[in-house]
Amino acid sequence: MTIKKDNLYMKLRSDLVLRTIGSDHLIVDPSQDMVDLSTVYTLNSTAAWLWEQLKGKEFDTATIVELLCDNYEVDEEQAQSDAKVLLADFEKQGLLEK
Repeated sequence: MTIKKDNLYMKLRSDLVLRTIGSDHLIVDPSQDMVDLSTVYTLNSTAAWLWEQLKGKEFDTATIVELLCDNYEVDEEQAQSDAKVLLADFEKQGLLEK
């Protein structure tokens, strides 16, 4: 498998915490005195698993593609597409370090 490297490394915000409540996976900012539900982000189980794998590390799209291909029954093309959607969402929601 040849995974295209994009050399654009990023990192998840270290101040955010993944919480699992029942079957829901939530990203919260524990520094808030009161939980502002407009800044709580929900993740599906795959995205939550990826969050755990990536937290505290620098990564790029290829890192996510490799994790998906190695741990799920998905081909590289689908993993590449899924990784781009996930990263675009993380960026849009402000979950990546600047």
